[in-house]
Formats: sequence, C-alpha cells, structure tokens
Amino acid sequence: MFTHVVMFKLKDKADCEETVAKLRSLEGKVPSLRQIEVGQDVLQSGRSFDIVLITKFDDLAGMQAYQTDPNHVTVVEHMHRVAETAVAVDYEG
Repeated sequence: MFTHVVMFKLKDKADCEETVAKLRSLEGKVPSLRQIEVGQDVLQSGRSFDIVLITKFDDLAGMQAYQTDPNHVTVVEHMHRVAETAVAVDYEG
C-alpha cells in the first residue's frame, strides 16, 4: 500500500464543513483510490491543523494517477482557494 497524508490549515474556519464534504466526495470517483479518510480537528490547539486527509493506493503509480484525475483536480482547485497552508507525508506500507 501507498499512503498519502495531507493536513490543511484553512484561511477561514467557516470553510471547514464544505471542504470536508468536497474531500469526502472523492470516494468512489477515482479508480486508483482504495481508501479515504477525512477528519476535522476538534481540539483547535495552537499547533493544530484544521483538516486531515488520509488516502491509500495500491502503489505510487496509483497515487500519481489520482493526482491527475479530473475529480481530484477539481478538489485541488477548491483547496488552493481555501487553504492557508498544507503539509504532506507520503509513504509505503
């Protein structure tokens, strides 16, 4: 398995609910996407990010196909509008 994790800090927390829904909308729409989990932070501590996205693929090639899938590209456009910053970790296993 190949796992892709992204954490987002939004410009405006009011966009959290819509953004979580957009991320979850990818489920079942991208052939190489095997699993998706989206969570919204509840503690809101000083070091917290607002949203986490955890996606799983069979391999790196599957994740690369996801990156260019039109459904994902649409969500990325939304994320560029609402996210202040994002950090990612990608790993095999």
